[in-house]
Amino acid sequence: MTTVQGIRDYLGDAEIIAFDFETAPDEPHRAEEKAALDPARAHIVGCAFSASERTGIYVPVAHKIGANIDRTAFFLFLADFLANPHITKVAHNIAFESSMAYAKGIVIQPPVYDTIAAAQMTLRSAYEFRKLNESGLKHLAGELLGESLPTFAETTGGRHFDELPAQDKETVRYGAADADFSLRLYHTFNGWFDRYLPRHRWIVEHMESPTAIYLGVMKNNGVPIDQSLMQKRKAESEMEMERIRQEITFLIGDVNIGANCSTADFKKYLFESQGLPVLKVTNKSQAALDDMAMVLLGEWCEEHKPELVPLFKLVQEYRRWGKIQSTYIDGYLKFLNPVTKRLHPDIFALSTDTGRMNCRKPNCQNMPRKSNDPIGVRNFIKAPSGHLILSLDFSQIELRVGAFYCRDERMMETYRTGGDIHAATTCVIFGVTDEEAQDKHRADYKERRTIAKNVNFGTFYGLFPRGLQNTLKFKAGVEKTLPECESVIANLKAGYRGLSTWQEETKAQAARRLYSETWLGRRRYLPDIRSKEWGKKSFAERCALNTPIQGTAADILKLAIVRILKGLPDRTWLKPILQIHDELTFIIPAGRLDEAVAFIRACMEEQPFPEFDLPLIAEASAGENFGAMEELEE
Repeated sequence: MTTVQGIRDYLGDAEIIAFDFETAPDEPHRAEEKAALDPARAHIVGCAFSASERTGIYVPVAHKIGANIDRTAFFLFLADFLANPHITKVAHNIAFESSMAYAKGIVIQPPVYDTIAAAQMTLRSAYEFRKLNESGLKHLAGELLGESLPTFAETTGGRHFDELPAQDKETVRYGAADADFSLRLYHTFNGWFDRYLPRHRWIVEHMESPTAIYLGVMKNNGVPIDQSLMQKRKAESEMEMERIRQEITFLIGDVNIGANCSTADFKKYLFESQGLPVLKVTNKSQAALDDMAMVLLGEWCEEHKPELVPLFKLVQEYRRWGKIQSTYIDGYLKFLNPVTKRLHPDIFALSTDTGRMNCRKPNCQNMPRKSNDPIGVRNFIKAPSGHLILSLDFSQIELRVGAFYCRDERMMETYRTGGDIHAATTCVIFGVTDEEAQDKHRADYKERRTIAKNVNFGTFYGLFPRGLQNTLKFKAGVEKTLPECESVIANLKAGYRGLSTWQEETKAQAARRLYSETWLGRRRYLPDIRSKEWGKKSFAERCALNTPIQGTAADILKLAIVRILKGLPDRTWLKPILQIHDELTFIIPAGRLDEAVAFIRACMEEQPFPEFDLPLIAEASAGENFGAMEELEE
């Protein structure tokens, strides 16, 4: 099809239309691997549409052989089509289509439907949802529709798609098939949802598919990097690691410690030459040398071999520097885009059991916090001249969701009045007044508040005394006996009376149903909750408590993302770049700060669903780089 009128004639008045882009690398990047998937190095070669099953058209846009549609006319049509509020736009992996459309200045608008999201929200067995690697279009066409599709390599014979003749039968068939099969999957999945899990259909249509559009926008924008600072810090890191390596050599001699102090030679030195006890083992019953094992060995040496205590401190320091260099310097540089000089990580909305997003290539969600970041990794992310990095972060969203679920009056009142939940928990577990809990001049203030914070973040997931003891020791540096931890948990349950009731009811309900779910109906199956093995059952029970809270918090964030997405066409200056846990990050012109904060905050703090009766708070911070963000007052 080479005319816009021809496209319109085919689509008619259809309200559900599938589409699919074919792409090819730009001329300077023809020989580069996967360049056709990068909006910065590729262009749209053609677009397929399907308005009814087993039919479709292919529109050549930039083929080197054959007739193409007028590009200006086509992209004007495409912009109108992708923004049309009366047409459900269906695509398989719509995040990719979103990134390519956004490169042309088009923000795809709901209603939309991502069949790859739908695939991951349907069951592949009695208790397991499909994984991403089981959700490819060709795989699903064979499994669910009983038809095999030719691969890209079979169709192109090693050529780029724009090198195929535009009007060739195989070119048209391959291009149109992707749209047709996406439409068929739309009906197949919705039939399954309507029969088995109607609430998952709502989630796919109203939450996951628009979120996928937003992820495509983020990937296109990318994360701006201060490469010169990164190279400078790389040199500093290498010098520091060499210094520590020499100090370790001075202590233990010519023992090969490797890149992470976990070599067989180092183990032999510790457990054979020095006769240290094995205090922790791996799953294969080998002597462990992870960070916890190092802490335990260091503590043992304080009493039995004090001359070795400095070694364990050096090992911990060496490892910390090694991780910073391999993960945040070399790791980031490896994925720096050659054209944009930015990072364009893959962010997945459905790769965790609770619905939280995760990130890879590189993982930009695990940057160290300032307290554990000697070289300032977050400073690598720097706004362009005249711009700011802006982040808005949900304040204590999981605790708020937990309070909403367990309906504990003390917790709910704390949030309704803008109180301090950590102070409230300090009161509960130590039996002190609110005034005492918030008195920063008391000698025990810091320790009590640290314990309260760590208790809060595990409150709803089923705290055990031993687990609390280990968390306080290894994450917070606070030593408490087992009886003290038992007392803390007992006081917590007595003070927050709604907590234990909710926990027991939730575990019992999951045991009856064999699943747990979020408030909006995102389901997680837990067959092991009836297991006779304590370990399996205990883990399933923790998942039963974790899923409603962490999953509902993730759903609330995605609902906010959908609202932001709808506002992007009128705010072309607002550039989403990252999602980190409960935080959304943007690049904005410096002069748009107040406007941006007001818009994003309104989207995040809006009541997520009618039953949610606690306030949501989005805290804003901004700065020229990600490591020097200053909190903004409301």
